[in-house]
Amino acid sequence: MASTPPGPRGEPLFGDARRYANDPFAFVTALEQSYRGIAAFDMGPMETYMVTDPTAIERVLVSEADRFRKPDFQDDALGDLLGDGLLLSEGETWREQRRLASPAFAMDRLSGMAGRITEHADDMVADWSDGDHVDVEAEMTRVTLDVILDLMMGVRVDDATVETIREQMVPLGRRFEPDPLRFAMPEWVPAPDDAEYDRAVATLDGVLDDVLSARRGTEGTEDDGPMDFLSVLRRAQDRGEQSSEQLRDELMTMLLAGHDTTALTLTYTMYLLSEHPEAAARVRAEVEDVVGDDDAGMGHVREFEFVEWVIQEAMRLYPPVFTMFRAPTERVELCGYEVPEDVAIMLPQYAVHRSERYWESPETFDPERFSPSRSEERPRFAYFPFGGGPRHCIGKHLAMLEAQLILARVVRDYDLVYEGDGLELLPSLTAHPKDGMPMRVVER
Repeated sequence: MASTPPGPRGEPLFGDARRYANDPFAFVTALEQSYRGIAAFDMGPMETYMVTDPTAIERVLVSEADRFRKPDFQDDALGDLLGDGLLLSEGETWREQRRLASPAFAMDRLSGMAGRITEHADDMVADWSDGDHVDVEAEMTRVTLDVILDLMMGVRVDDATVETIREQMVPLGRRFEPDPLRFAMPEWVPAPDDAEYDRAVATLDGVLDDVLSARRGTEGTEDDGPMDFLSVLRRAQDRGEQSSEQLRDELMTMLLAGHDTTALTLTYTMYLLSEHPEAAARVRAEVEDVVGDDDAGMGHVREFEFVEWVIQEAMRLYPPVFTMFRAPTERVELCGYEVPEDVAIMLPQYAVHRSERYWESPETFDPERFSPSRSEERPRFAYFPFGGGPRHCIGKHLAMLEAQLILARVVRDYDLVYEGDGLELLPSLTAHPKDGMPMRVVER
């Protein structure tokens, strides 16, 4: 067994951090094309192994998940933001929090929420008129925030509050854009944008305080109480199973992670349909055939086929979470190489989803590649927008339900025409369009 995988030769101090920070999407794609399944490089002082072989990814995320953990470097600024919530917690804390959260995401509960999701989509398009120019990323952020606050926290907030939350995404996102100086410097060294980041976190903490105040005394009992995420955790707090700090961390994680990826999935879906009018016409025809003049609901979602494929293809080409990290808790073997304990393992969805090894014409928008006949021979972890294994995204079923219902509502009455100068991605915790998503509303 070889000791170290091959990889690019970086520069002193920064390693390959400058190249990665300049364009992480191009960097991971080039490494995937140049090396078979695994490559080693330095992210500043941090030794990193990028793994793109689906069999090895399955081992890291599923079959040997207990041998890997979240790496320590994700506990600094991200820890200040999300604390010990589901996204970052480990061990028994994570297992207990996952157990508590699961009923809020059960399919029988979500099935009954479909009508409320469609209501929020109705509210969004009620402000649209033929010829309007809108930033679709901002529109999808607002509607998905409305949904997560309603379905998971049991509150409906005013437009000003939703806009306050949305505005904080800018300084939060900026803090996590790849920066070679941050890779090279100790965490305790202050950076120019730290104060702006801290203010954004404080503002969101204030919003959550208001949500908790509005819901105080409404969580009910185990026998008859509501099953939204906040109510479940408040009842656990009453039983002494949840501290105030833990409750805050879970609500912050839910607020941010619960809307961002769905908003981006819808944003890129709308963009791709604008660029591919034949696919847009097919989506519209399926919605008209399945939904007709009704409001889209869970029964209709079960009948959708091409609508679902389009959303899956959008997440293939533009996975909102474009890379994820793990660290071995012991020395392991991956792809024939020895991987030391605590080295950073990068699992880049963006590169794997666009690999010629697993996808025919990977740069082409082709929703039918998700048809059963074309999917069955593909390695399972050639596609993993929601991660996988015990730590897969707990909200993936909600995200797919939400995306299909909102898409169905939009295409029923509107076409959206992209008006930008070409899509460029902005890397942060998630992949955002650099200049938003300017589109023109065309009423049908």
